[in-house]
Amino acid sequence: MEKIYKLTPALFANLWGGNKLRGYGKESDDDRIGESWELSFVKGAEAKLCDGRAVTEVFSKSDFGKNAEKFEFFPTLTKFIDAREKLSVQVHPSDEYALKNEGQYGKSEMWYVVEADEGAGLYVGLNRECDKEELAAAIADGSVEKLLSFKEVKPGDVFFIPAGTIHAICGGVLIYEIQQNSTLTYRLYDYMRRDKDGNLRELHVKKAMKVLKSDVYNPPKFDTGACDCGKILGKCEYFTTKEYAVSNRKSVKISVNGDSFKAITVVKGEGVLSFTDNNAGLSSLPLSLGDTYFAPANNEGFEFTISGNLTVISVEV
Repeated sequence: MEKIYKLTPALFANLWGGNKLRGYGKESDDDRIGESWELSFVKGAEAKLCDGRAVTEVFSKSDFGKNAEKFEFFPTLTKFIDAREKLSVQVHPSDEYALKNEGQYGKSEMWYVVEADEGAGLYVGLNRECDKEELAAAIADGSVEKLLSFKEVKPGDVFFIPAGTIHAICGGVLIYEIQQNSTLTYRLYDYMRRDKDGNLRELHVKKAMKVLKSDVYNPPKFDTGACDCGKILGKCEYFTTKEYAVSNRKSVKISVNGDSFKAITVVKGEGVLSFTDNNAGLSSLPLSLGDTYFAPANNEGFEFTISGNLTVISVEV
């Protein structure tokens, strides 16, 4: 088994998607690419290796690391999201509610802003406290956006979205999302938008009302100090996310041990990933914008170096 693998993502055409991801090495026959699932073990939407094999065919629990042993399946999902238009106003349930009522895990997630048009932003939580009756009425009459907290953003901004937080990515924003490995989403509002067949998209207001937090968003606090040359952006039971800013004057070394896999994605610039292979000597791999690499946990003591002029997002458990 190799020590590190380049992944090919699963791409999705969305009615709100744009064309920015083509500049990140993502190619599709569809006009719009809304999502690129980079590190995905989701059945039917798996990332693949260069030889076409799905990650679920190649990797097992021993490759995920000791910190992931308690999970029934791979705990993390990462993706690029290119929002040319607003995504639906939505909320995700907690594990407790989702396991009891949906038979799967809930979802906490975080966003790293990669690109943002001037004035573009995100809806994160409410702009004032309100009861659920008022919120339901605003959804029904189409005025719910007036209750949402709009955050104008710039590249490098980070938002952690705990389960239960009302949120939406607005038009003109490209983000890198790190989340629990769950596809469970409850739509509250979708701007009366219709799908390609002319039908209004399904809403899940009753379910959403049971799990949402109707107070003002209070962002979690993390220790964002330096850690093995990286900056911790966010963490929870299912993932820890770090940012590595690499310059031509300073390379970065990342180590892998039995505790967790390491996955890296290039969100800015380009460079080289190099490591020593006992059989082949020094090996080098190109790092281009949008590339994702996966290093299994069972390569105890494996270390690779990132050099060039780029920004890399690292994910582990």
